[in-house]
Amino acid sequence: MRERVHVREVGPRDGIQMVGTILSSERKLSWCRGAVAAGLRDIEVTSFVPAKVVPQFVDAEDVARGAMTIAGLRPSALVPNLRGAERAFSLGIPLVNYVLSASEAHNLANVRRTTDESMADFVRIVAARDAHPGPRIALGAGIATSFGCTIAGAVSEVRVVELAEQYAAAGADEIIVADTVGYADPGQVRRLMGKVVAAVGKLPVLCHFHDTRGLGLANVVAALEAGVRAFDASLAGLGGCPFAPGATGNINTEDTVYLLEQLGFDTGADVEALVTLRREVESWLPGERFSGAIARAGLPKTYRPRLGAAA
Repeated sequence: MRERVHVREVGPRDGIQMVGTILSSERKLSWCRGAVAAGLRDIEVTSFVPAKVVPQFVDAEDVARGAMTIAGLRPSALVPNLRGAERAFSLGIPLVNYVLSASEAHNLANVRRTTDESMADFVRIVAARDAHPGPRIALGAGIATSFGCTIAGAVSEVRVVELAEQYAAAGADEIIVADTVGYADPGQVRRLMGKVVAAVGKLPVLCHFHDTRGLGLANVVAALEAGVRAFDASLAGLGGCPFAPGATGNINTEDTVYLLEQLGFDTGADVEALVTLRREVESWLPGERFSGAIARAGLPKTYRPRLGAAA
């Protein structure tokens, strides 16, 4: 019996929000189908933001509807505000992720609101969710720039923990702690995530790391040591933040799955199938920067997928 660690593929949302090519809805859904076939069940499929802000997501409704027809997939979508949440709720997508920034400066630059104003908006989103008919929709609550900010520099750990507690009290179903600009190091991750996990009790906690300075997978290990059992990752390491110029993307899905399996955890995913899917995605995005050691070097001969059900 192996302990389960959940890997959520965020390539169809975070991975492509800044690429030069606008992918068709069908290619986005093909990406989702391929990830499910490779064993990933949780995918952030789109973002309900204004199309004039991020043209990549002009088809958010179409992609969300299509994703909900894919057998075995638990789709989620990112929303920046109540209006975006209401769009997601109207479709019945099972998980809606909201995000605010622990850095006041980053929050003002990103959504033109203070962090407290964004938290108040989350409270309104919870009320709208609770009033929505039909099956209950889960709410993920994200804290961006939890480990530092390219605008403000250091971010208070006390503030991050306070925001996690406020989210939990407001009705969040999951806390997402994000290293939006790639400032985190393993010592900081181990310390902060230990505090967050302790503060929110039994509420699931997920980490969202970027590999900007080569510490992404080391930060995964540190988060595991602090009790985290869920991570965002993007195929081929795609992704980035407009407030971190020159930054590389998210931690790479293939490499993250390989690491977790080597550590003895069960991700349910097939690394080789993920690499095959990556090659297809690469062909859709000419000129983009891709990362990942497994895709470059291959699996070692000593690698054997471990058998056994997840605990």
